[in-house]
Amino acid sequence: MPADLHATLKKHFGHAAFRPGQEQVMQALLAGRSALALFPTSAGKSLCYQLPALLMDGVTLVISPLIALMKDQVEALRARGIAAARLDSSLSLEESQRVFDDMKSGALKLLYIAPERLMNENFIERLKRVKIAMMAVDEAHCISEWGHNFRPEYLRLALVARELGIHPVLALTATATPDVGRDIRKAFNIAEGDHVQTSFHRANLHYRITPCPALKRKEYLTRVLLKRKGAAIVYVTLQNTAEEVATHLQRNGVNALAYHAGLPDEHRHAAQDSFMNDSLDVIVATIAFGMGIDKANIRAVYHYNLPKTLENYMQETGRAGRDGKPSVCEMLACGDDCIVLENFTFGDTPTSQALRQLVDHLLRQGQEFDFSLYELSQSTDIRPLVIETVLTNLELNGVVRPLGSFYSSYQFRFLQPEARVLSGHHPDRQTFLRRLFSAGKRGTKWTTLNPDEAAVQMEEPRDRILSALTWLQEAGEIELKPSGSRQRYRLCDDRDQRDPAQISEQMQRLFTRREARDVERLGQVLELAAHRGCLTRWLLRYFGEEMPDDCGTCTSCLERAKKVATETPRELPQSPVPAISMEDVAAIRGLMDEGHASLRTPRQLARFLCGLTSPATSRERLTRNGAFGMLDKVPFADVLAQTESMR
Repeated sequence: MPADLHATLKKHFGHAAFRPGQEQVMQALLAGRSALALFPTSAGKSLCYQLPALLMDGVTLVISPLIALMKDQVEALRARGIAAARLDSSLSLEESQRVFDDMKSGALKLLYIAPERLMNENFIERLKRVKIAMMAVDEAHCISEWGHNFRPEYLRLALVARELGIHPVLALTATATPDVGRDIRKAFNIAEGDHVQTSFHRANLHYRITPCPALKRKEYLTRVLLKRKGAAIVYVTLQNTAEEVATHLQRNGVNALAYHAGLPDEHRHAAQDSFMNDSLDVIVATIAFGMGIDKANIRAVYHYNLPKTLENYMQETGRAGRDGKPSVCEMLACGDDCIVLENFTFGDTPTSQALRQLVDHLLRQGQEFDFSLYELSQSTDIRPLVIETVLTNLELNGVVRPLGSFYSSYQFRFLQPEARVLSGHHPDRQTFLRRLFSAGKRGTKWTTLNPDEAAVQMEEPRDRILSALTWLQEAGEIELKPSGSRQRYRLCDDRDQRDPAQISEQMQRLFTRREARDVERLGQVLELAAHRGCLTRWLLRYFGEEMPDDCGTCTSCLERAKKVATETPRELPQSPVPAISMEDVAAIRGLMDEGHASLRTPRQLARFLCGLTSPATSRERLTRNGAFGMLDKVPFADVLAQTESMR
């Protein structure tokens, strides 16, 4: 087997030798054992499944959360002559059908999909008819509720793998603490001996902690960027901070641009392309920037604001110095950031009333039901990610079962005259199509059709209506646009599992625990910033790795070398926390008297005053209200205590 591995490595990937850990992972998979590959950024995780996929019978399913990453991987594999494809929302119907045909015929070796696709019952049925060699799960830390980036759809992956009998499974991640690693191993039944972890230590990364008052950060950052040449990323928490900092840098001679999710797509793409081709020196970004960025010569990563977690910090600093040359990772540490980061955490926790409303709605609709995630989010004032977390937990506890997603409405427009479309069909088919076209609501260009309503009106099966629309689209006779995505679920038979009050309490405890964990993670970031010992050793220990000697290059090590070290924790500057004044109380009372439905509970009101949006306040456009964010510099707990005392 090692000979096959090395020969395949040379033939298909052009490498003479494996990187640390790769061969051990591959041998476990080829022996039929599931494995966990915990390698740092750019250590070669993808090869761990790409190469064995060529030596195994069947298709390898690769679960990846980002379309951009899927595209890059598939293009690179095809360039090497390897049969790879992806299924995602950017493909046309014809392109998707080609992938399904290749999957069915056995022509594909690797198929990349997003985790959400495993919610689709039709896709699951297709998988049951295909020989699956193994499943590779990228960003596997998302499966763990202890992880820093928990995603509810990842919890389903282990369940689907068991139901379909997919074995082995390879879990891959660059950021996992020992607790998260245990969670991943348990979910996918991975033996401890097949948990392969390589060193996270990168000696060329020099960690710096620079205590800096909030009002001095722009000035300091400008100075160091003008002095230190080379590509750099500046990470910030808020979108408006990215704009402010980038503008300040530009005005002071730094070639910089902002990057965040609120920018138009073309602006984001232009900024990223300029950075990648070295025509832009500095990109000032929220965490929206970085996934899949493979730029070797980034000389510095600055955290203008505190990172939310140490996992985020390691992932973001790991983008520096991939060429092995010395690079700086500097945190401009300021205690003022804690309030904003904590407030985001508290803002994600739904109210107990909203959770009870959600659970009641889900469990009292009948044996089978469907809903729009967007509409349910609006009516309960719970963010979609939280609703998905509740649904995933209900599924794992045997209360509901997903039946897939569908579209409640379609729009179509004729690409040639309607008479010509009809003339190409026999009389019975023409009659059916006339009835179908008249069942929709005609606009100037587009006709809107509800398949369920059309099925009742025409006394035809819904599937026949959809098949006709799909056929017309494939024939180039109409352009078809789906809308109104809905999810369908079935209640399981065990009625003992369905007490809404008990389930609501369980969910509330879950979100309260998560809130406490997130605050604890922020405390660990502060602990690192204040640490006087070797920063590299401290970070590695957090991820379960011991380093025998100090790094000699971090802030603490340099201070000791210069004989200016002290045992006292490093102090982070912090502006005085403003008290809630009588004028603030009067403004809150005035807001309450306005009687907004989305601000009924103390928690909803506190979120709003701290500048945190919710589905209901966004719908009512309340962010334009002068009271929105008026207490964003005050800790959430203090604001919540104030609103509770006023009810």
